[in-house]
Amino acid sequence: MPPKSETQPPTTAATTTLSDPSSASIDPLFLFIRILPYSFLRPPRLRLKLPSLTLPSPMTVYALVLLTYFMVVSGIVYDVIVEPPGIGSTQDRLTGAVRPVVFLQGRVNGQYIIEGLSSGFMFVLGGIGIVLMDLALDRNRAKSVKVSYATAGISSVVLAYVMSMLFIRIKIPAYLH
Repeated sequence: MPPKSETQPPTTAATTTLSDPSSASIDPLFLFIRILPYSFLRPPRLRLKLPSLTLPSPMTVYALVLLTYFMVVSGIVYDVIVEPPGIGSTQDRLTGAVRPVVFLQGRVNGQYIIEGLSSGFMFVLGGIGIVLMDLALDRNRAKSVKVSYATAGISSVVLAYVMSMLFIRIKIPAYLH
C-alpha cells in the first residue's frame, strides 16, 4: 500500500455542504441556533486526566463473591420483601412461658431471619472447606501446612453437612424417616 501524500486536494464549499447533512437544512432557525452561540463562545480547554482503575486483588474478588454467595443463599431478598421477624416465639403448654424459636417449622417456603443466616453460614462454611481441600493439593506447600488445610477442609465440609441436615430435620420433622 503506497503512503499517503502530505498534500490534500482542496475542498470547496459545495462539497462540505453535501457531506454535512445538518448544513443542508432549510430551517433558518436551526441554522441560527447552530451558528450564533458558537460565533462568540469558545469551549474551554480542559486538561482532565482519566482516572486509572486498577484491578482488585484475587483475594478481594474472592471475598466479594463469597459475601454475595452468603447473601443469596441466606435469603436476603426474601427477608427484604417479606420482612419476617428475626426470631419466632412459642408458648410452652405446661408452664405458659414464652420461649424463642429459631426455625419456622412446617413451612418450607418461609423462614425467620436467623434461620436464613445460620443456614447460609453453613453453606459458606462448606464452600470454604472445599477451597481449603483444594489448597491442600498444592505441591509447593510444606507437608504440615497441607495436612492442616486438608484437616480444616474436611472438618468444615463434614460440619456444614451435618448441621445442614440437622436444620432440615428441625424445619421438616418428618423428612427422610
